[in-house]
Amino acid sequence: MKAVVLLCCCCCFLFQCFADTNQTAELLVDASQSSGRLISPTLFGIFFEEINHAGAGGLWAELVSNRGFEAGGPNTPSNIDPWSIIGNESSLLVSTDRSSCFERNKVALQMEVLCDSQGANICPPGGVGIYNPGFWGMNVEKGKTYSVILYVRSSGAINVSVSLTSSNGLQTLAADNIIASVSEVSNWTKFKVLLEAKGTNPSSRLQLTTTTKGLIWFDQVSVMPLDTYKGHGFRKDLVDMLADLKPQFIRFPGGCFVEGEWLRNAFRWKETIGPWEERPGHFGDVWMYWTDDGLGYFEFLQLAEDLGTRPIWVFNNGISHNDQVDTSNVLPFVQEALDGIEFARGDSDSTWGSLRAAMGHPEPFDLRYVAVGNEDCGKKNYRGNYLKFYSAIKRAYPDIQIISNCDGSSQPLDHPADLYDFHVYTSASNMFSMAHRFDRAPRKGPKAFVSEYAVTGKDAGAGSLLAALAEAGFLIGLEKNSDVVEMASYAPLFVNANNKRWNPDAIVFNSSQLYGTPSYWVQCFFSESSGATIFNATLQTNSSTSLLASAISWKSAEDQNTYLRIKIVNFGSNIVNLRIRVDGLGPNFVGLSGSNKTVLTSKNVMDENSFGHTEPEST
Repeated sequence: MKAVVLLCCCCCFLFQCFADTNQTAELLVDASQSSGRLISPTLFGIFFEEINHAGAGGLWAELVSNRGFEAGGPNTPSNIDPWSIIGNESSLLVSTDRSSCFERNKVALQMEVLCDSQGANICPPGGVGIYNPGFWGMNVEKGKTYSVILYVRSSGAINVSVSLTSSNGLQTLAADNIIASVSEVSNWTKFKVLLEAKGTNPSSRLQLTTTTKGLIWFDQVSVMPLDTYKGHGFRKDLVDMLADLKPQFIRFPGGCFVEGEWLRNAFRWKETIGPWEERPGHFGDVWMYWTDDGLGYFEFLQLAEDLGTRPIWVFNNGISHNDQVDTSNVLPFVQEALDGIEFARGDSDSTWGSLRAAMGHPEPFDLRYVAVGNEDCGKKNYRGNYLKFYSAIKRAYPDIQIISNCDGSSQPLDHPADLYDFHVYTSASNMFSMAHRFDRAPRKGPKAFVSEYAVTGKDAGAGSLLAALAEAGFLIGLEKNSDVVEMASYAPLFVNANNKRWNPDAIVFNSSQLYGTPSYWVQCFFSESSGATIFNATLQTNSSTSLLASAISWKSAEDQNTYLRIKIVNFGSNIVNLRIRVDGLGPNFVGLSGSNKTVLTSKNVMDENSFGHTEPEST
């Protein structure tokens, strides 16, 4: 059998303050069969945390913020932010009460319209009502259709205008009317309106207005574009960025989001499934914002399936940042985790599997990995709690791989685990030096899951070239140590440019735009590494210690050809004249059919990408 080899040199260089030192180096790649070692098939993936409005106002395509009026808390009257009033006190009074038909989210909005279409107090021509600007503006695009769903109750007949407008309400992009008799809306009634946009505006808002006097209640108001990723509610352009990474797993939903500052605000999966209208939502008290939990446990599993990757579910183990459940009382949390696994994997006639089937997915999801907590190893009750989870899960699901929060890279764990979690946030120089971190890690026992890594602090800015180069060196080290490192993912994945709770991040977006930081593009260089063959690659240099390199080969699923990719990182400040020699290709290879060089660089190591300026140079 013959194969075509394409030499892909993915080179990362620094072009800053070069000294004319005439440094030279030679990279010797032994591409013989005896040199090759298989890289872990799951080595590189992604980690999603609800931080920076990554999901609410980001990956989840819902355009309405605080759609159920619950963000202000369960007591009424309450804050309805970011909803605002169209009109004044002589024409309209708006408040909240607990009259909703949904038992788990009782707050609804009451609108008392004081003006009318005739008489002494005539409504303004555009009517009075409420509007929602979404998450820093709704992106409405000409020709696209938007599904508006809302629940309405009224003391009389209604004529409500449902419209998508510009941010000041002066430009109408799409509109329709809900007209109903008193008998049709005397009880809560669900209405659905499809709006086709006649114009484009990335800062749009939803308006609900009327010129009819009376009492109207609204609840669970949603606007979703019909054009979502595979029709499952995910924002297409953001998921496309994820798909380009070819992730072998997705870890979700956190992170600290799983823990909460207090357990009462932790992510609890049972509160995030079922019809979206019935989900109570919760306040994420670590990152300090409300989520309606439209992006719930089911949706994360669906996203993993849509990406063709493996889900890794991180669940709370009875520990938050500030309180924790004693091991003697943790069994209800253990049962909650078992129920969650049954929801994902159980037969469609099982207790929790039937709920999944009712949501439209009768076949089980492919859940093979779970993580017991997040960054909880040093906390008082972690080991005791962990062992309760471990024994119960292994008893019921012996094939599930269980991930411990405790680091096993320096010394063996004192408890059973299939994988151990390893997090590193550090400076650029430290990250680059950590390319050798796992060279001396134990070769027996649980393997490492580097589930969070990133250069942070002044070296990183909001996503610098310097940070990306250091991370590239670190990832080369993980490739070479994939016999003990099974998985790795960058963190955080997303940031809404209007809500930067953490810097840096891999993908930056707003309502209509997005770009990858240099760290994202470095990950693209490693998108073919999982399951590839890594060869011995030796650098011979007269002085530089700032170079790292690796060489892999893989068979393309697109054209069935075999390719060779060489990655080189120059973390120094000097130009290095590099010569590459590849030996040992063997008689089965036709030879070099061509080459492609991709360079990630800039004039200054602290340069960052921005909207409209993002991709590496390819030649």
